[in-house]
Amino acid sequence: MKPDSIILDIDGTLWNSTPIVARAWNEALKSRPEITYRFTAEKLTKLFGHPMTTIADMVFPDLSEQDRYALIDDCCEREHMFLSASTEDLLYPGVADTIPKLSQTYPLFIVSNCQAGYIELFLEKTGLAPYITDFECPGNTGLGKGPNIQLVMKRNGLKAPIYVGDIPSDQAASKEAGIPFCHATYGFGKVETPDCTIGQFCNLLTLFS
Repeated sequence: MKPDSIILDIDGTLWNSTPIVARAWNEALKSRPEITYRFTAEKLTKLFGHPMTTIADMVFPDLSEQDRYALIDDCCEREHMFLSASTEDLLYPGVADTIPKLSQTYPLFIVSNCQAGYIELFLEKTGLAPYITDFECPGNTGLGKGPNIQLVMKRNGLKAPIYVGDIPSDQAASKEAGIPFCHATYGFGKVETPDCTIGQFCNLLTLFS
């Protein structure tokens, strides 16, 4: 299984922003005293990977659809502010060193179930933009992760990519897109029968050699 390219998830695969995001989203909720729900980093590890509208449906089911989607948009705006201001190193060990090396062998791409602007913020904060050929998310296209993987494949003429992620929905998206799935076991979730696994990100350097 020698891929011609690697498509990467972000949360739980490249970095863990959940502590900062929890603080940001809770700050957004302060304007809604009738809502008693509060986010934690642990809760977010179980929510991340879903589209933002799905997270809103899960967390704020008692609100009208319009209200809960507007609220999750507010949470995301506050999240961008908090992440932009952060000086913490959120990357998993080895990611910063591995991505430049990996890009010398494989074109690298990102597909994440995130809001518009999140991937750009990630690339800006980490300095990894020069090594990522293309990216996509539902915030831009309105599509799920599987179709977005296919969109990136078509746009870049990829014939044999592999998707690297950490949760079952990543595996399901890979299957939907018709490509192999590599499980980052250090991330947010457990997966049954992945095509391959990595225990740390730098394992990608030798996994297919």
